Amino acid sequence: MHALSHGTTSKPTTIAVPPALSLPVIEAAFPRQLHPYWPKLQEETRAWLLEKRLMPAGKVEEYADGLCYTDLMAGYYTDAADEVLQAIADYSAWFFVWDDRHDRDIVHGRPDAWRRLKDHLHTALDRPADHLRHEDALVSGFADSVRRLYSFLPDTWNARFARHFHAVIEAYDREFRNRTEGTVPTVEEYLELRRLTFAHWIWTDLLEPSAGCELPDSVRKNPSYRKAALLSQEFAAWYNDLCSLPKELAGNEVHNLGISLIVHEGLSLEEAVADVRHRVEKCVTEFLDAEQEVLRFADGLDDGTVGGKERGAAVRSCLGNMRNWFSSVYWFHHESGRYMVDSWDDRSTPPYVNNEAAGEK
Repeated sequence: MHALSHGTTSKPTTIAVPPALSLPVIEAAFPRQLHPYWPKLQEETRAWLLEKRLMPAGKVEEYADGLCYTDLMAGYYTDAADEVLQAIADYSAWFFVWDDRHDRDIVHGRPDAWRRLKDHLHTALDRPADHLRHEDALVSGFADSVRRLYSFLPDTWNARFARHFHAVIEAYDREFRNRTEGTVPTVEEYLELRRLTFAHWIWTDLLEPSAGCELPDSVRKNPSYRKAALLSQEFAAWYNDLCSLPKELAGNEVHNLGISLIVHEGLSLEEAVADVRHRVEKCVTEFLDAEQEVLRFADGLDDGTVGGKERGAAVRSCLGNMRNWFSSVYWFHHESGRYMVDSWDDRSTPPYVNNEAAGEK
């Protein structure tokens, strides 16, 4: 199937979506949005990656735009102020680089290096200002992005974000051990771990600075709001698994819903792909129902008071961006060089990673 996509140019381009990965409902019912700041965002994040030494200059020049990291965020948080979106996009780009370092530490057998990095990230998360000049660029870049994210909302939001990301770091550590030991988690273990390694609640937290206000617990924990938020993230995580399965099989990965289904449920590759696709499609249909519930919830919050009107508007903004996540994630997986495994010289070694950072050749 072919569909129009914004891509990384000012003019829409036609992207061929493989039939096995095509979701007509996304292309029909989830029109793609793109924040008007996106061209500047791409330029600024590229410069930030260079300034913070997160990718070598040659890698930034050759691969940064084609990886489409800024496209993903500009298609998600479309209501955000420019400076908020810039902080989120830089943090997101950092996250991808961190994910690549984690992978390389596993591939090259560097458990001590990984543990040092993990501990530094925990401390930088709580005291980012103290780590802006850290010798490890991944730590100093993280500190810079977190410090900026902490500047938008009250300390209560910052503490929640930190709590959620501490859990993400520990989940990455569990994944490190699983991959090192060759342990494929069961389906239920995987689903629980995936909600952390994909950072479900981090991306959900970031809806709030994008909307310009912190939501009270009574709103965030409302069942319909929480369900819609979870479904948007589950869709993204499982669609990622569907698209990255060839890459992860080539790299002897153990963390993918399809791999858990094959190993622990006895499914064939074809059956596992069909199962994951069914879960992805179910997320979409259930979100469309949950969306209506959240809209009714937002209407109820708008009780005629100034506070009620603001809360209702913030919930609608967050919900609209949850909806954006479906189309942004979908197109990202078909535009980003991160998933074009067939074009790599070595299917197990992404060409955009710094594979020589610790002396590897």
